[in-house]
Amino acid sequence: MDPDGLFDIDEAPPTAAGVDQPGATAPLAARMRPRTLDEVVGQAHLLRPGAPLRRLVEGGTAASVLLYGPPGTGKTTIAQLLAGEGRHFVALSALSSGVKDLRAVIDDARRRRDRSGQVTVLFIDEVHRFSKTQQDALLGAVEDRIVLLVGATTENPSFSVVSALLSRSLVLQLQPLSDDDIRVLLRRAVTDERGLAGAVELRPDAEDALVRLAAGDARRALTALEAAADGVAGTDGTTLDVEAVERAVTEAAVRYDRQGDQHYDVISAFIKSIRGSDPDAALHYLARMLVAGEDPRFIARRLMIHASEDIGMADPTALLVATAAAQVVQLVGMPECRLALAQATLHLATAPKSGSVIQAIDKAMADVRAGAVGPVPPHLRDGHYAGAQKLGNAIGYRHPLLDPSGVLAQQYPPDDLVGRNYYEPTARGAERAVAERLPRLRRMVRGE
Repeated sequence: MDPDGLFDIDEAPPTAAGVDQPGATAPLAARMRPRTLDEVVGQAHLLRPGAPLRRLVEGGTAASVLLYGPPGTGKTTIAQLLAGEGRHFVALSALSSGVKDLRAVIDDARRRRDRSGQVTVLFIDEVHRFSKTQQDALLGAVEDRIVLLVGATTENPSFSVVSALLSRSLVLQLQPLSDDDIRVLLRRAVTDERGLAGAVELRPDAEDALVRLAAGDARRALTALEAAADGVAGTDGTTLDVEAVERAVTEAAVRYDRQGDQHYDVISAFIKSIRGSDPDAALHYLARMLVAGEDPRFIARRLMIHASEDIGMADPTALLVATAAAQVVQLVGMPECRLALAQATLHLATAPKSGSVIQAIDKAMADVRAGAVGPVPPHLRDGHYAGAQKLGNAIGYRHPLLDPSGVLAQQYPPDDLVGRNYYEPTARGAERAVAERLPRLRRMVRGE
């Protein structure tokens, strides 16, 4: 089964004319798999007229493709659409397939091409899990177009796919589905004959709960909808409300309005728990946001801000950790990025705290806004253009690194700000050493 495409694919071998359509007993997510590009929800940047993916699906020049994106964004669906009519579709999982399986598919694809001219679309799920040997085994077949490779991965292929295979493939990044995209899928599944065929009425509160639980994952949304609908049918009911969703998915729909009070209250409590050095409370609020479907990018941004605002120079590595977590969110997505967010949260919550960075920059900006913006001292001005020295620029400047101590007496601020201190380090964490060193540096620089 494909854990990362839009919907699960059938295990039965596909026919030469494309992919078999799932039967009435198949999961709702499989039955509602888009049959055409027009049914695909989201990924507008890849499906607009003239876009490479649309050209490929509509019969343009064949090319191997690497689909990179979080779970439930349509990777498997797009792969099947690329197969189209007349192409032979084969699905392999990198978790269970080896070089022997690959060679068997390639040999069969070569025979199909030579005998009937039929193109084989080889879909490899979790392609980043293939070893270098397995990926290398694909190179010749991809280059000679014996197979049309469609690889799906949740990891950035630039780091997880060998360069030779990467250079022979078109890399397309899929984005998480928006809340509106998920709503379209849910409403379609409720009314469509392939889905629930109007057997239940989806209440707005239940729809909101399903959207939150989905977190941009279409399959997760449809799986939860199917479970909730089955629960309602078991009680001879026809109305699907939030209580039915909670009973069905075993995971309570967190009351959390991303534009309302809960949003601001929970993120406030999250940041204040980190500031107060309570890692357990901070993890609770982090989990609360993630389960409710909060955008992990929003959480990552707040962690980066907090790293400088409330920790700063007391632990300079805090900003590095928070920034790294934000990068993981961007490159990996949910659910795996929850680990990086948790790690950053724990690091920041247990780090020594200092507000000296925000205090320093706020004081400096306050002076600037008040008009303390005297001219740059002449010796600090740019002297790298013709006529600069005639203006007196850069004359008298002394390079500190030429001094044995690396520090020498020299005026740096404008005349009106000489002696003005902005940065006041605390005695906590790494800032303790800075607090001991800074007064000495100021005396040396100011010639005191």
